[in-house]
Amino acid sequence: MRPMCRQIFALTVASLLSLAAFPQQPRAENLPRLEEFLEVTGFDVALDSIRLSADTAPQMLGLETQAFGSEWSRLVKEVFAPEILHDMALEILDNTLSDELLSHATAFYNSDLGKRLVAVENKSHMVEEDGLKSESGDQIIEGLTGIESPRIAILQRLNGASDVEDSSVNAIQEVQVRFLMAAAAAGVIDLQMDEPDLREAIKGQQEEMRTSIRASALANAAYTYQAFSDSEVAAYAEALEDPKMQKVYALMNAVQYEIMANRFEAIAVRLSAMQPSQEL
Repeated sequence: MRPMCRQIFALTVASLLSLAAFPQQPRAENLPRLEEFLEVTGFDVALDSIRLSADTAPQMLGLETQAFGSEWSRLVKEVFAPEILHDMALEILDNTLSDELLSHATAFYNSDLGKRLVAVENKSHMVEEDGLKSESGDQIIEGLTGIESPRIAILQRLNGASDVEDSSVNAIQEVQVRFLMAAAAAGVIDLQMDEPDLREAIKGQQEEMRTSIRASALANAAYTYQAFSDSEVAAYAEALEDPKMQKVYALMNAVQYEIMANRFEAIAVRLSAMQPSQEL
């Protein structure tokens, strides 16, 4: 699965996730194929990487991660436990992923190119956000721009095919709202506005978000796929542009970031027992 820019909190709120509010155990006969789907597409690693975004949670509340000491690491380990994320994904996918779409995605990612792509995507997912990946990606883009390389357009096409920019703009707003409202309800912060006003305030940052997301996604793609030829990246973009793959990615993005939002809400509740209330 295409790696996300970790500073982006994305969420596709679609009717296909309405079942997520009422999870059921995946049907036993579907488990083997769903487990294979998670592994072959790299979605299992993408889910595991969600915990790496947790360090941004205190910052969204005007707090510092370091203020919690070892308690923060323990909290993240519990709330973002791999088995929890894995089971949530299986529950949703069992109700939303058709056999046709599952087979289509699995066939591509089981190809030689698909396997190689997943291998580098898995590595990229688990890179800590210490600035190295983004800086390296920026340097690659700077070099490509200097020689007027057509690769930049190919990378932009790839990002467009996976709807990085458009879905992320709405997504970051939704995750922030859900997290802040949960934190306020738990008494972690004293939120000085109601939900409609909060949404409006966050919406005012939309264009700035879009610009940041576009640049971050391009640098991320440049870093992740640097070992692939232009023709291979173009072939990947073409595969993602297929209508069936578009549906698969819309679903995977929605599942991944619904889980992220859910876990951030859980973090908000747990934070109430760890630190005094803050005014926001």
